[in-house]
Amino acid sequence: MSEVARVTDLRVEIGGRAIVDGVSLTVRPGTVTALVGASGSGKTTTGLALLGEYPPGARVSGRVRVADGAVGYVPQHPAAVLNPTRRVGALLHDIARTRTRGLPRGRRRTAARDSVLRALRAAQLPDGEELLRRHPHQLSGGQQQRVVIAQALLLGARVVVADEPTTGQDALTKQRIVGELAAVAARGIAVVLLSHDLDVVRQLADDVLVMRDGKVVESGPAERIRLAPRHPWTRELLAAERPGPRPPDPPRAPGPAVLRLRGVTARHGRATVLRDATLTVRAGEFLAVVGRSGSGKTTLARCMAGLHRDQKGELTLDGRPLPPALRRRSREQLAAVQYVFQDARAAFDEYRPVLDQVARTAVRLRGRPRAEATAEALRTLDGVGLGAGPARRRPGELSGGELQRAALARALLAGPRVLICDEITSGLDAVTRREVLALLDRLRREHREMAVVLITHDLDTAAPAGRVAVLDGGEIVEQGPAARVLARPAHPFTARLVAAASAGRAVPGA
Repeated sequence: MSEVARVTDLRVEIGGRAIVDGVSLTVRPGTVTALVGASGSGKTTTGLALLGEYPPGARVSGRVRVADGAVGYVPQHPAAVLNPTRRVGALLHDIARTRTRGLPRGRRRTAARDSVLRALRAAQLPDGEELLRRHPHQLSGGQQQRVVIAQALLLGARVVVADEPTTGQDALTKQRIVGELAAVAARGIAVVLLSHDLDVVRQLADDVLVMRDGKVVESGPAERIRLAPRHPWTRELLAAERPGPRPPDPPRAPGPAVLRLRGVTARHGRATVLRDATLTVRAGEFLAVVGRSGSGKTTLARCMAGLHRDQKGELTLDGRPLPPALRRRSREQLAAVQYVFQDARAAFDEYRPVLDQVARTAVRLRGRPRAEATAEALRTLDGVGLGAGPARRRPGELSGGELQRAALARALLAGPRVLICDEITSGLDAVTRREVLALLDRLRREHREMAVVLITHDLDTAAPAGRVAVLDGGEIVEQGPAARVLARPAHPFTARLVAAASAGRAVPGA
């Protein structure tokens, strides 16, 4: 089978440090080549090299050769490559017209429109006529992703680089994305998949390259690497992906209600994204909120934390009214409900040492003197596995897992009654995800009166919770003990979610 791209001994240095070191790979038409590894392993830098793109100031050596034809790119956040001011039809027709220049003038418009609709159907968007009239912000994340795939097809791409396309996605959405990329490969287009999601890699990949610290530590056919991994790091990744079910919380008497929501409705502009949500969070409990991407999980969490402006309904803390807006909450109320964001890097000031930012929580919310707050921050950071050395660095010098530990420490310094963790493991590789979940489990047991609300799309992550609330289309459709909801779901949507998660795990011979 002829190759459509080849990378030979690629080395990319920034500031004298190699972020990609001697990487070689061959990409063949109609196949899926997966690059897997932890955050910072060099996956994205290698993938973007196929597009001729490198970090600013990088020194590059080696060779990258791509056959005639464009290289398509499907980023983790597809809106970033779509022009927000232009309708989808205009975006796609501009590309299609460049492919019809050899036709008579009278046929160009019709031919361009026909090719656009074919590309949308091939990208699994059969309702293309209606979609062409929308702007990108009027599409769901999944629709935006498929429009980007349609762009690549219109360009005649022979290679498509898909960068973490399933990160943060629920089981149902993951299965749809797997189908989309499989359909692209079935058209004879090579797919280079950059991912830490080994379930998706198992379902799609023909060949796998395992990366660590910029190097390829193991490569070969996907089946061989799955069944007989040779490198210790590969074995560790595979073991961490499915560490076995963690036991749910042991039954305990319900604690007193700490946080209550009654009839909370929230909007984004004209769209209602949360409808009549009623939920109680009790002291010491572990509550998991699950649902599809866009179901309202994060909006629900942001309403609890006072971070969503356009909301109506009743919030109470210890039976007393809790202002919906953050700026109207007292210092005690701010400390009581703490939020740990999905993107820990974006939650820190990139110019200040992490230790200073963590200590500031104790100064601002608990009135501690600066020296005392710094000493407490160091103890707390050490307790979450982040020593004084890394803590004194700026956020850009820490890994994603280290920053997530720092974010947990910062929230703990407030002495919260309710700790909200919003998809805190979705962007992490399997090994780091396991470590962060183990840390969260330990923290819950050490702070037994603190309630934890975990927002997650991953039912395996939700399984140890004492209670689960399921959202669909902005509504809480089911809630109850996790053991019952995830084993015997009562609502059809929950049943679909559980079935899709099981399908993603079911790999023959695994």
